[in-house]
Amino acid sequence: WCWVLMAALVSPRMVGLRMDISMLLEPLGFVKVLEWVLAIFVFATCGGFRGETALLVSCEGVVNKTVTAAFAYPFRLNTAVFSAPDPKGCGGTWTDVCLMGDFSSSAQFFVALAALVFLYCVTALVVYIGYNHVYQQNNKFPLTDLTISFLIAFLWLISTFVWAKALADIKESTGASIMPGIESCKAPGTTCHFLSVTSMGILNVSVVFGLLNMILWAGNVWLVYKDTSLHSQWNRISESP
Repeated sequence: WCWVLMAALVSPRMVGLRMDISMLLEPLGFVKVLEWVLAIFVFATCGGFRGETALLVSCEGVVNKTVTAAFAYPFRLNTAVFSAPDPKGCGGTWTDVCLMGDFSSSAQFFVALAALVFLYCVTALVVYIGYNHVYQQNNKFPLTDLTISFLIAFLWLISTFVWAKALADIKESTGASIMPGIESCKAPGTTCHFLSVTSMGILNVSVVFGLLNMILWAGNVWLVYKDTSLHSQWNRISESP
């Protein structure tokens, strides 16, 4: 995506950089800057998350020992392990337990889209600011921009709802509901209590940013559409008797 608009810059008539910062004050340029910033926020809020689930365990020779299972992006929870609370493994009754679930595909789809959108926004801003005269004269550029913007809006819709569903499952798989599935806690003389899980408020924010991106890109489709021949053709048709 990032090089679709830039590819044509190698042609002779595209040579001739004309810097026009005022494009950033136009709706098309201003929205693109917002999309660029929000893509960074999505990447940071989801891709940078680290957390852990903690249990309070008492067993043979151990009283109220805290054991934790750390997890992070891309949320392969089945690799997060509750290790034994003591070197002897509670007298041999403790078997290391993993959290359940692998949500990496949903998380990576969401973050990868943010990274690609970031690169595309940078490329589009270079075209808007440095080659706006060519962008306006050659209708192929607005049409290409329109197609890509529509695709990105659709992908934000899909990835955000997929990630929101995965986040709900992650909360379920790291919360107090995991207790019945921990076999080591059912051993004679062993008791376990759910202690805490890292707050996932920042991940909730990432979903909100995904929705904002979807709305922005949907609006961006309309802004780009007005720059294409399709809009002028529709106006001529609607104004004709």
